[in-house]
Amino acid sequence: MKVGSIHKNSKTRYFAVGGYFSYEEDKIRIKAKYKRENLKLKKEKKLLLDTEIKSYDMSEMEKIKIFNKIQDIETFHGCVKVFDKKYMKKEIIDSNIFFNYAVKILIQDCILPELNLQENYEPIEFIISIDNRNIRVGELNNLETYLKTEFCIYDDDFKITYYDSKTNYGIQLADLIVNTFYNSYKNIKLVGNVVKELKSKNFRVSLFPRSIKNKN
Repeated sequence: MKVGSIHKNSKTRYFAVGGYFSYEEDKIRIKAKYKRENLKLKKEKKLLLDTEIKSYDMSEMEKIKIFNKIQDIETFHGCVKVFDKKYMKKEIIDSNIFFNYAVKILIQDCILPELNLQENYEPIEFIISIDNRNIRVGELNNLETYLKTEFCIYDDDFKITYYDSKTNYGIQLADLIVNTFYNSYKNIKLVGNVVKELKSKNFRVSLFPRSIKNKN
């Protein structure tokens, strides 16, 4: 999931990519809890159940309620890489190539350190779900090939799956996480109360090109 524009003509300062990761045993539980809270919210707002609620449609208290239901699940980790384009020395020529690079940096800086891998660990299959709204049809396989190449010295494997966020609650939760931390850099007033409620043990946020920074 990405937030902000990476097009070379974009004037926005920040761009963010991220979401959350968990082990397989908690995958269904996380999505189920978010779906339950999401449906409750739609009923309260008198919305059709097939309506997609975006993060900007939620109040701070509604976001806090959702995070409090999810953030203590044992293997849940929100992870976001925020890119500050002000400090980048070169302009972004190809947004798809840069997106692939951003995902690699996200995995390298925000996910692998949380896994605390030992030298002789068992190979991991990373199943990564991505919103298909901004991916051109001819480029759907590029990210998977790119990650397998970038991490070729490891036995880990990467499988990329694409979904429409409108029908996938995992993608919608990722959107909520990324938007929250994107806005924490863009305008903290929008999400200050939410960020205060997030537990640092469950979230890893890294600002590029600066060092890793946890939000709590």
